[in-house]
Amino acid sequence: MTVDIEPQQRTSEGAADSDHPLRPLKELGSLGWLAIVAAASLAAGAIHATAIGAHSEHRQAALIFTLTAVAQLGVGVSALMRPGPGLLTFGAMANVGAVLGWVLAKTVGLPFEGLDAAEPLQRADTLAAILASVAALAAMAHLRTFGTSRLIRHPLLVAAVALAVAALSVPGMLATGGHAHAGTDDQAHAVAKPYDPALPIDLSGTPGVTLKQQAAAENLIAITLLRLPQFSDASKLEAQGFKSIGDGFSGFEHYLNVDNMADGNILDPDRPESLVYDTTQTPKKLVSAMYMLNPGDTLDDVPELGGRLTQWHIHDNLCFADGKVVGLINPGQPCPPGSSIGAAVPMIHVWIEPHRCGPFAALEGVAAGSVKKGEVTLCDHKHGAT
Repeated sequence: MTVDIEPQQRTSEGAADSDHPLRPLKELGSLGWLAIVAAASLAAGAIHATAIGAHSEHRQAALIFTLTAVAQLGVGVSALMRPGPGLLTFGAMANVGAVLGWVLAKTVGLPFEGLDAAEPLQRADTLAAILASVAALAAMAHLRTFGTSRLIRHPLLVAAVALAVAALSVPGMLATGGHAHAGTDDQAHAVAKPYDPALPIDLSGTPGVTLKQQAAAENLIAITLLRLPQFSDASKLEAQGFKSIGDGFSGFEHYLNVDNMADGNILDPDRPESLVYDTTQTPKKLVSAMYMLNPGDTLDDVPELGGRLTQWHIHDNLCFADGKVVGLINPGQPCPPGSSIGAAVPMIHVWIEPHRCGPFAALEGVAAGSVKKGEVTLCDHKHGAT
């Protein structure tokens, strides 16, 4: 097979090299790397071009995909035409950048609207990342081995590149139609609204929360708003099995029901484990349920509920005596004589009044206990009362 390359000025050294028996193989090797660069970069660029539409509701994300697609398509075309060392170096860097962006998007998210939360691995973007890696490696291999410009003119080689682009890009382009954004099940990122129990519940607009998680969180609030007011009259609590832990001086008073704590039910507004009252008002006002898991459960046992909207915590810093709080300690420290640490059972608040840290905030949005290791105490300002 004859491979047509760009005519070059022939020196005596070049003439000697042209007669070298391995010259055709060397030229084929050079063109082979360029063919891989062209096919992989064009295919990755085509997938990213298709992804622009899938992210059209987010201007910043669409712009990122547009720039990535233009760069990769440009690199692919240049590899077919006249790829000098500078263009190939740019091509390698552009595709490495695309891979690094993909890694960040899958782990911590990118600082752009629509890409600000980590996404799960998906077929289209994973294929595009693999192709970008191949293009970058092939460009670097060509630069290291040959470092000279070549021009792909042979029709069979061009046809092979075209077929490779189609075979590699079409599955990824089709897969972008089923692409799910982080925080959605095909849900657009809406503008978050402050939580107001008097209005329809809407917890949309939180990156990393799926429609299923959003619905579960909203349903728990809805049933709590409906059923919890049966405990509004604090004067009847003792007859209903609730006892104060004596923390009303803090502005909020918790009432516990020992029977409900051991009945095996969870997230049940008819049998709440704990109730929270605002003691700054007269009479004291019911403001929150504090649902608890079963005795012996840990933060590793909490059920899937609302994703990033919800957070469970434990109290491993309160000392009790005769059912009353008598001391606050650092976790791991001993309680004062005559008192003991309370059971560190996971719990979660559901507020039936507006709260500055959202409907699932820990008391006053501060660490009234401990959250799971690696987490930060939730204060949902997006849905918090203003």
